[in-house]
Amino acid sequence: MVKRTIDKAKEAKKDEFYTQLEDINNELRHYREHFRGKTVLCNCDDPRVSNFFTYFAYNFEFLGLKKLITTCYKNQDMDLFSQGTSEQAVYLIYEGDKNGNHIPDPEEIGIHPLKGDGDFRSAECIELLKEADIVVTNPPFSLFREFVALMMEYEKKFLIIGHQNALSYKEIFPLIQQNKMWLGYGFKGGAGHFISNYEDTATASNHKEGMIRVSGVQWYTNLDHKKRHEDIILYKTYIPKEYPHYINYEAIEVSKTELIPMDYEGIMGVPITFMDKYNPSQFEIIGIGNGGELGVSCGVSANLTNEECEALFKEDKSFRKGKLCYRDKNNKLVGCYARILIRKK
Repeated sequence: MVKRTIDKAKEAKKDEFYTQLEDINNELRHYREHFRGKTVLCNCDDPRVSNFFTYFAYNFEFLGLKKLITTCYKNQDMDLFSQGTSEQAVYLIYEGDKNGNHIPDPEEIGIHPLKGDGDFRSAECIELLKEADIVVTNPPFSLFREFVALMMEYEKKFLIIGHQNALSYKEIFPLIQQNKMWLGYGFKGGAGHFISNYEDTATASNHKEGMIRVSGVQWYTNLDHKKRHEDIILYKTYIPKEYPHYINYEAIEVSKTELIPMDYEGIMGVPITFMDKYNPSQFEIIGIGNGGELGVSCGVSANLTNEECEALFKEDKSFRKGKLCYRDKNNKLVGCYARILIRKK
């Protein structure tokens, strides 16, 4: 249901998911040392409703910021960025408290017009990006690939929200594998409630009025933090009958991160949720098996001929080349969901 909700949002360009202040605070508190003396840009935000602007403006002195820049998108389509009511695309600059009341008053916030519509990809918004040290925002789900590409092109530090499915994107996974970006601390329970006008179709019971619940949302960043240096405590011993080998790749299936054997030196396939606990000093990422082009390009090509792949497909319609599979104790073909291939260092 969650994936269908996200897919529908992408298809309809429904990207207006405003982040709760509580969720921003819960994540940002782990990065305080990164912000001192820095210019922060929130470039997918409507300051009238953006809690990113609120957070940084009210914590400007506490974080020791140099400057806060926020762009407001002018759009007639209410499904993108803003509420579609802005008559003028603008950018705001806040450089701290001037009158000593420790509150970002309107007269202390510089409001400047933009010539265009405020799209983060526009030339004038890229000029603002060049000025920034760190970008913090919730970019549109439908433009996540483009947003990350822009961060990489201009070598910017960032802390942004995206769905965990983005881990398997062919544009994103290589960056994860090369330790150019990684996951942050994350949302409680792996789900976020976003302020939104869209219908909440999630099956979970913890609904909130005026919000939509999205499972599998993540914080993505290239700011270092303590969590990514914590080892996963391994306690399981490798027993061959408990860890089946894949048919189409030389690796074993590990169905849960906590079941990673402490004494296995070969390659292992683990669920994508492993990335929540990934420590680059403890494990090496070899590739990904997801049944698509990415799996093949990352080395998870089926060790089978096309004819053998076709035979497996006839046996199980869910089998695709590049999708990792094994036979269970009853000799039934089991096709895995996306698997991250790892090896202990």
